[in-house]
Amino acid sequence: MDAYGSYDALGLAALVKSGEVTPLELVEEAISRIEALNPSLNAVIYRNFDDARRRATEELPAGPFQGVPYMIKELATMWEGVPQTNSSRYFKGFVAPADSEISARLKRAGVIHVGNTNAPEFGWALTTEPEMYGRTNNPWAEGISPGGSSGGSAAAVAARILPIAEASDAAGSIRGPASQCGLVGLKPSRGRSTLAPGQADFFYGAAHFLCVSRTVRDTAAFLDVTSGELPGDPYNTPPPARPWLEETQVQPGRLRIGFTVADPHGRPVHPEVATAVRNTAKLLESLGQHVEEHDMTIDADAAWKTYNRITAVQTAMVYDSVAPFIGHTVTPEEVSPTIFAIIERGRSLTGVEHSTDVEQQRLFSRAIASDIAAYDVFLAPTLTQPPRPFGFWDMSEPDIDAYNAKWTDAVYLYLFNISGQPAMSLPMHWSADGLPIGVQIVGRPTDEATLIRVAAQLEAAQPWIDRLPPICAGV
Repeated sequence: MDAYGSYDALGLAALVKSGEVTPLELVEEAISRIEALNPSLNAVIYRNFDDARRRATEELPAGPFQGVPYMIKELATMWEGVPQTNSSRYFKGFVAPADSEISARLKRAGVIHVGNTNAPEFGWALTTEPEMYGRTNNPWAEGISPGGSSGGSAAAVAARILPIAEASDAAGSIRGPASQCGLVGLKPSRGRSTLAPGQADFFYGAAHFLCVSRTVRDTAAFLDVTSGELPGDPYNTPPPARPWLEETQVQPGRLRIGFTVADPHGRPVHPEVATAVRNTAKLLESLGQHVEEHDMTIDADAAWKTYNRITAVQTAMVYDSVAPFIGHTVTPEEVSPTIFAIIERGRSLTGVEHSTDVEQQRLFSRAIASDIAAYDVFLAPTLTQPPRPFGFWDMSEPDIDAYNAKWTDAVYLYLFNISGQPAMSLPMHWSADGLPIGVQIVGRPTDEATLIRVAAQLEAAQPWIDRLPPICAGV
């Protein structure tokens, strides 16, 4: 299939539905590309080839992604019978006993699971270089991180191994890798999708599962397939007025759009990042939008410290809760120094301290959303710096405060995990040395629809799907 890499997921599914290709042909092409590119990328750390070939010859549901090769991220998601190590030696050998609800929905949509993608240990890095599996390389440049924690998925999609892959986001882990690999990455609204059956809530609505893709329409269709809470889930979000895929064909109308190129605390924003945001603001203005500059005044550092205490408690909870299944409590030898420090921090906090932090985070949520409430859409850097070289985030660091202090690049990522607003990174700029730089659009609470309309408008005005990273040459 010479043109395989030029299609998005919906495009490949359309070929299957029309009979132009078979699911098995798509699976074989994905496998061929994994075998050709993964030795350089190290994006795929588990191969599910035999099962994928078997499933491709069976009758598949006639869903929107019928026959499309797909990979899950090596973190949290359960796909029955598939390893789920969270890139942690402690979980080595653990196999998912059942499907996550989102996995079951994706199976009904027709995807074919061909493997798992690399991720940092327990997701706690904006890079993908876990000790357990080694580093994933960015398809755009040698020695540059693809981001994290969905770096394996982002690298695989950017390299055209497959058109779409799972990503998850608790502090920017969908949007950061999307930015660093030139992809579309949407963090949905708080509560938009269920975490069933294994969990009811995680990080108090700040953790999300979705995808990285190369087109807005693929992301919209993926959201249609996976969204929707179950009865009794802790958050209720209004259902969409129409499918999000349909929103890609709806003009956004004239909107009030705010933008910023400043860090809330005056730290430097890289000139290429500022240029990316300003150029996108100018493009939106040329498309008829009302655009004005607005710098946020949130105490982002205080919000981040509160969030880190909350996530430490819940990380400790996860490791302690799985101990009966693993057979013993986690030891320092089974996790990185950073992860063990997070666990120890979580165990040290009292119930009263944790309750105080949860209330404080909810106050920060209100403050963040209120700061930009005047705007239908807010435009900001995805990351305040271009893609970092390997080694910048080092999970051998036992000083958790020192480690967390290095997340300043992600200030406009974690703020919107805390506020619960939908936020999407779009590949709007490439640096002078050829590295992708994403620009983030943020919506009002629960308003993915407007974000998708604006994203589709930008995609039509400045298409990005045909930009190929160097690793794709000859593939």
